[in-house]
Amino acid sequence: QVQLVESGGGLVQAGGSLRLSCAASGLPFSSYLMAWFRQAPGKEREFVSAIRRADGNTYYAESVKGRFTFSRDNAKNTGYLQMNSLNPSDTAVYFCAVRYSGTWPPMKEYEYRYWGQGTQVTVSS
Repeated sequence: QVQLVESGGGLVQAGGSLRLSCAASGLPFSSYLMAWFRQAPGKEREFVSAIRRADGNTYYAESVKGRFTFSRDNAKNTGYLQMNSLNPSDTAVYFCAVRYSGTWPPMKEYEYRYWGQGTQVTVSS
């Protein structure tokens, strides 16, 4: 079966960095667009970033643009979200997700077929 497993979350001070990983199995990873979403306490889940399957083109939410970098290694079936200059507003559970096809920009949750369980990121002030 399809599995997406996130890792790399944790507690970091404001201004610090973390790198999240999302390892996929059970699907042809290189055929899927991958994305990260996040959900802060008491808030709805929101789009963070996505990376296309073929050309690796990326798309970012305005709130993380210039601070986060999304990359993927199709040989390892893994996506990576490098998060720099973190601030307390980045505190959330981060979820990776994949879809085979959909609209661009790739921000619509309902277009994503498979989801990970999430990893907690906490940024202290």
